Amino acid sequence: MRERARDKGRLEDIVEYSSNVIELIKGYSFEALVNDKRTYYSVMKNIEVVGEAAYMLTHTFKKSHPATPWKIVQGMRHVLVHDYATVDDRELYNTAVNDIPILLNQVKKYLAETNWEEWQNGPNDYEDTLDVAHQTSIDHARRMKAKGFSISDISEITGLAPEDIEKL
Repeated sequence: MRERARDKGRLEDIVEYSSNVIELIKGYSFEALVNDKRTYYSVMKNIEVVGEAAYMLTHTFKKSHPATPWKIVQGMRHVLVHDYATVDDRELYNTAVNDIPILLNQVKKYLAETNWEEWQNGPNDYEDTLDVAHQTSIDHARRMKAKGFSISDISEITGLAPEDIEKL
């Protein structure tokens, strides 16, 4: 379960690894980065860690800071981890040069402006757990539907409404 008490540390990780990306990419053109595999993969790994830290933030924190495109940050991590063979070099470079500095500034602002004692002691709602469980059910339903299970069987197993399953 994602815990409010860990949000600050995860944001600090985003700052650290974003700063690494900025330092690594400094002075590199697109061509230079693509030709320097050591730096290329270092940049890639640091961006991956930024995405993982963002993914592990509580949903409550992300919802309360909508200026940051959290789903895009997390999506980049998923591409780097699961679809690494399809990584677009230009997209990686543009992310490092254009997006990471913006994210870094936003997260530094969140760290400075948040009353962490108050945040950590805030109400423990179960929204995060419910969101994860619901998404897991949707993922299972998609796989079952792709394998030819009936809508009624999928509904019975996952607890999702038949009309929601039909939309998948």
